[in-house]
Amino acid sequence: MKINVQGKGMKVGDQLQRRIEEKLGKFNKFFGDEAVANVKVRPEAELKSIEVTLKIKNHFYRAESVADDVFTALDQAVEVMEGQIRKHKTKIEKRIHDYAYMKEYLKTEAITPEEQEIEEATIIKRKSFDLSPMDADEAVLQMEMLGHSFLLYLDMETDKVCAVYKRKDGNYGLIEPNY
Repeated sequence: MKINVQGKGMKVGDQLQRRIEEKLGKFNKFFGDEAVANVKVRPEAELKSIEVTLKIKNHFYRAESVADDVFTALDQAVEVMEGQIRKHKTKIEKRIHDYAYMKEYLKTEAITPEEQEIEEATIIKRKSFDLSPMDADEAVLQMEMLGHSFLLYLDMETDKVCAVYKRKDGNYGLIEPNY
């Protein structure tokens, strides 16, 4: 597994680098060289934040944690990521041809009783709409006026379908796909 560690607003020391590699190393034995982990470490006021994104083939797993110290935040983020994978174990097993790389990992992971009780989500509504050409600022305005948490739109400059979304921190995000 390739692990990219990036410090934003702080330096990532050797001890933290080793701890990140150790913690994410458990995924390495299952996913091997196909997996890429991106870790972003940054301060948030008095706290430390760690964001871990694991990309395996075309699938992404993401966890973010904020704690008093960076090591605790790392432990929490890895726990969240493991929980996501266990939580979706039944869905993954049903579509195992898409998730064949997960087979070995899922064999070793135990499922807690509350994770077994999770009902599978189903699509209950479908919606189609015409994409309107606009810029990102106008898309945010439209999203807010509609009261939605995200909005798809056609970017006027690039002619690509993009998405704006409201982040947990109150700011906005922009997704610009490559295709």
